[in-house]
Amino acid sequence: MSETRLTDNEKKILLEFARTSIVRAVRKKPLPKTEGFEGSLNEPGAAFVTVHVNKELRGCYGFINAIYPLPEAIQDVGVKAALDDPRFDPVRPEELKDMDVEISVLTPPEKISSIEEIQIGVHGLIIESKINRGLLLPHVATEYGWDREQFLDHTALKAGLPPKAWKEKNVILYKFTTDTFSESQFANMKGAN
Repeated sequence: MSETRLTDNEKKILLEFARTSIVRAVRKKPLPKTEGFEGSLNEPGAAFVTVHVNKELRGCYGFINAIYPLPEAIQDVGVKAALDDPRFDPVRPEELKDMDVEISVLTPPEKISSIEEIQIGVHGLIIESKINRGLLLPHVATEYGWDREQFLDHTALKAGLPPKAWKEKNVILYKFTTDTFSESQFANMKGAN
């Protein structure tokens, strides 16, 4: 997926597709086909899907790299967010009516040489160290009121590293931006399907 932002119509198409995929997976029904999408929606894309039930986080899963066409990536990570996030119980059929789906489409990660490049609320972070890697989306820092160093500390923790690991020479830092949108932004989108 290129750096261009999605139109509102494209966002609605992806949200409807993610919801349908999640609903079918939760109800143990066959998933919808990932074919038939046109233009930029059929390009490879990196994406995360976050699932909330009654405004409580119930799962988040994603791909950092644009390997699969965006609909295929969103279907895969949407189902995993709803059913396979080890931090939470799987979403149950009776919870679908209270579910809100959020999608974050990521720009390609850019290696950073100075933490001064990081803009809170604009950039997401990736920290890599040998076999460890952690990622936090841009809005996480603003939701928790973190400054730049707190954001780096928490991204290191997400990678399974000590909080100040981002200061070490063998650690690589990346920044990225997202186009983030959710069903709650669009009136009359939510429904149990």
